[in-house]
Amino acid sequence: MIASVLSPTPVVIADVPLQIDPDEVLRFQGYKRGKDRPTAEVREIYDRALEEGDRLMEPRAVYRAVPVVAGGRDSIRVAGGVELRIPEIGRLWGAIESVGIAVCTIGDALESRVSELWESRELPLAAMLDSVGSAAAECLAEYVNDLLCQVAIAEGQKVTNRISPGYAGWDVAEQRLVWSLCPGDPAGVTLNSACFMTPTKSISFLVGIGAGARVDHYFTQCRRCWMTACAYRRAPADRTVRRD
Repeated sequence: MIASVLSPTPVVIADVPLQIDPDEVLRFQGYKRGKDRPTAEVREIYDRALEEGDRLMEPRAVYRAVPVVAGGRDSIRVAGGVELRIPEIGRLWGAIESVGIAVCTIGDALESRVSELWESRELPLAAMLDSVGSAAAECLAEYVNDLLCQVAIAEGQKVTNRISPGYAGWDVAEQRLVWSLCPGDPAGVTLNSACFMTPTKSISFLVGIGAGARVDHYFTQCRRCWMTACAYRRAPADRTVRRD
């Protein structure tokens, strides 16, 4: 799918063998992992929504890498003069040489089905299917992050955990800067003036790339990564977002 983690040309990632993490679906429903258990009635709706979501999602992404020109405690400046202001990014990512930008989406078929269910007043299924869509988008972003790690290892590079505009203090308005570096159009994603993406079940993110990039503290990422021979693994995998 990706010849090089440092590819300067946008690459479309399609035919993704994505597996939706059921725990992510329940998290979006407000359940606490290991504590809350859905009732038999909720489980029936949940199973139906998972089945529909698996059929309706069309996971794909576009990816591109851009060299880093300068970095500071709270900013990264890349080739072309774009400066991204991300709190604490220097400490979190360490010495990086490039940034990788990805825009991921599961398409619009699932959200269209959710709208149909709302209109027909099938509210519990509509709400559950919407959570399935949100979980699928998160799992897709994790999948792409893991894929980048896998490609990078063969090139003697490390890839950090992902970060998205609107999270960890990163201003959502910088979504426009992300888009200037890697537009989502090749994956079928558009951005409006308010920085909302369409389809709505889409995620854009940034990763740091470099031989000296920090990966030692990303335990959560390791616990769901499918790579069995990763030299940088810090914790055993206990789940995966890749369908076998």
